[in-house]
Amino acid sequence: MDTNDLIRTLAADNDVHERPVGNLLLVALVLAVPVSTALFLAGLGVRSDVMTAMRNPFFDLKFVITMALAAAAIAISLHLSRPEASLGRWAWLLAIPVGLLGIGLMSEMMMPHRAPMSTRMMGSNSRVCLVAIPLLSLPLLVAALFALRRGASSRPAVAGAFAGLLSAGLAATLYAAHCTDDSPMFVATWYTIAIGFVAAIGALAGSRVLRF
Repeated sequence: MDTNDLIRTLAADNDVHERPVGNLLLVALVLAVPVSTALFLAGLGVRSDVMTAMRNPFFDLKFVITMALAAAAIAISLHLSRPEASLGRWAWLLAIPVGLLGIGLMSEMMMPHRAPMSTRMMGSNSRVCLVAIPLLSLPLLVAALFALRRGASSRPAVAGAFAGLLSAGLAATLYAAHCTDDSPMFVATWYTIAIGFVAAIGALAGSRVLRF
């Protein structure tokens, strides 16, 4: 059987593969989330003014954006675990977190502020953000790649990148509970850089781990 025949056979068997991959990914993430949470609590912890911060809609928006990113990336990753699956219209799912962030940015720009835009964008935790999100993502990324190996992605690097996005989205959700920079400008800058770095790692790892 040549490669094309193998791909067609796997595609015909799509219904058999999809459910196990989804189930395995769920189990893998359920096991990995406590590991990342333990790392978070040991190294960072929840910000001391969290009860007051919850009254700030921009604080809440951070969680909505990161969870939307994780959910979209999970759906796309499962789609890409199937043979011959292309990104196509599925990429539009990423418009949800991007759109939410855009709404946050526009809302912030319309509000009166004492601090200049550059100060809000730089914040006070940029270095911590760039380190924390990738580190908290590692257990989740390993778990996600392990689960997605059960599939048969014909685009392993792309599938790996989205495994990185889902991992970084979950890790950023944890980190958001520690971060005292609630400005959407800070999120758009530093969260994006950190998440993009994890996606690049996922693409590199996925190109090898998810190849079949």
